[in-house]
Formats: sequence, structure tokens, C-alpha cells
Amino acid sequence: MQEQDRATDAVPLALVEVADGIAWVSLNRPDKRNAMNPALNAYMHEVLDAVEADERVGVMVLTGAGEAFSAGMDLKEYFRETEEKGHLAVRRAQRDAYGWWRRLRWLEKPTIAMVNGWCFGGAFSPLFACDLAFAAEDAQFGLSEINWGIIPGGNVTKVVADLLGQRDALYYIMTGETFDGRRAAAVGLVNESVPADALRGRVAEVAKVLLEKNPATLKAAKDAFKRVVEMPFDTAEDYLVVRQESLAFLDKTEGRKAGIRQFIDDKSYKPGLASYRR
Repeated sequence: MQEQDRATDAVPLALVEVADGIAWVSLNRPDKRNAMNPALNAYMHEVLDAVEADERVGVMVLTGAGEAFSAGMDLKEYFRETEEKGHLAVRRAQRDAYGWWRRLRWLEKPTIAMVNGWCFGGAFSPLFACDLAFAAEDAQFGLSEINWGIIPGGNVTKVVADLLGQRDALYYIMTGETFDGRRAAAVGLVNESVPADALRGRVAEVAKVLLEKNPATLKAAKDAFKRVVEMPFDTAEDYLVVRQESLAFLDKTEGRKAGIRQFIDDKSYKPGLASYRR
């Protein structure tokens, strides 16, 4: 990465706080409502590398500093200024942006989006990339692209096609109308909305539940779901058999055997009510 693309020590483009097994990652351009510019997008690759390698971290939470999750792409820096530099600069900017969203989607650790405020346009992509999502009830969502002459790109159209019903998706794509966290939960864009002052606590509560699970199984389970949603039934059946068998090899703790032993022999837990003891 070129030096001008790096965050400075004084003003990091993303803040990372690790506590109790959770990495709280905040996009950090609050004066721009955390709009994603080329420098931020390039820097997020380094952040994800660090989170993935940090043995203290079991769950990652993505949020935004200040009053926004992210206002989407920075219209001045990501679009106008990059386009002025030519075709290759545009492609590089796209690779950095799409690349970190893709990496986030397949991260080795569970991820939760914590939407604390504005979430517009391109921000739907990292929102979707996270495994789970929670929003403040008063958070504001919108697909504003129609208002300035483009379609929702960066796979945002695919995001809303996958998460929302057709009528809801087309309504917000075609009108650009904003909606709040309550509505986002109602249409399935996020798992749940809660009052703003309870948001971090609710996300931490869910993260702690995930921290109790076998990490190898969590990775396999989330990846398997994301793959099978686009597979025919019989193909998915075969894939899941192989995926389970590969998990048995990859999980060096032999969690499946431990879970069965604790249930059948030790009678120390019930799988329908809790996790086995790791």
C-alpha cells in the first residue's frame, strides 16, 4: 500500500478495541459520517488481517465512530477524484472496496454489524457481509443512488435482492426513501432493532453466546449456509455431507465427540438448551 493510503498514528481510519474476546472495529471518519474512501477501503484489509490473526479475538463487531455506521461511498474521493485518475485507478478502488467486503463475508471468525446510525448505499455491502446485524431503532437506512443518477452497485442490488422481498427491495431502490432501524428489522435487513442506548449491550450479549460455541464449527456452519442458498437441493445435500466430514478433520479439539460424550455418558448438558463444555 502506498504511504498516502495509510492511516496516520494521529487519525487511524479504523479503531480496534479488543475486550473479553470481542474485537470492536469502528470505521473512523466521523466528520464524513464514515463514508468509505479509497484510503479507508485499503486500510480495512490490514484491519481484517489483524483481527483474523489475533488469538484474543473470537468475534468481530463492525460499527462506525460518531453518529453513523457508514454513509456509503465517499462521492468526492471514491467517485469523482478516482475517476479523474483514469480507468486503472477506478479498478484499483473497486478491488480494495469489494475485496474487503468479500474478506469480511468469509472471515474466519463470526461477525456482527452494529448499525448505530446512518447506513446508506454502499454501506449495505459490509452490513450484508457480516453474519449477523443489529441496529438502533432510530438508525437511518437508505438507497440514495437513484437520487443522483446511478443504480445501487458494489453488489448492493444483490444484497437487497437476497435479504428483502421483491416489493420492499424495489420500493427502496426506486424511491430512495429512507427507513429506520425498526423497519430494517421488519424487512429482514437486520436481525433486530433495539433502543440506541441498549445497542452495544445487546450486541455484546449475542457475541458472548457465539464465544461459547466451537469456533471451527461456527466457521463451517456460516460458510455452509452462504454456499447452499444458491445450490439446488441435491447438490446442497452432497455438499453438506462433505462439509461435515471436512469439519471432523479440521476441528483438532474433536468437538463432535466431546459433545456426544458429555450428553450421552456424562449427562452434563442438553444440546437443545446449551453448548457442550469446551
